[in-house]
Amino acid sequence: KNWLGTKYQYAGETKKGIDCSGFSCVLYDSAYGIRLNGGSRDIFSLVDPIEKAEFREGDLVFFKIEKNEISHVGVYLSNNHFAHATIQAGVIISDLDDPYYKKYFYSGGRIRKKMLDVGY
Repeated sequence: KNWLGTKYQYAGETKKGIDCSGFSCVLYDSAYGIRLNGGSRDIFSLVDPIEKAEFREGDLVFFKIEKNEISHVGVYLSNNHFAHATIQAGVIISDLDDPYYKKYFYSGGRIRKKMLDVGY
């Protein structure tokens, strides 16, 4: 919760400013000790896709907002809510059923076990 309201900054990774992939990477490192890096598409390449009914805390949610390509990522919390960094509001918690996010939702994913085994 201490990240809520942190302003958006493209390629940012600190409390001074952070973007969606930076936030997901920092959160994963601090909460789970798992180091991720890269943009939302890079992070998507590290997951096994899962159905919404299977989502659990820590899963990643991906959106195709720009050019019909994965361009946004967030971290699933619970009860259909996810944390992410937005251009307009910085770090916030949103609902996957919000019409905007529902429109652009692409997939959920869980980090592949083999990535965890090699300490990625």
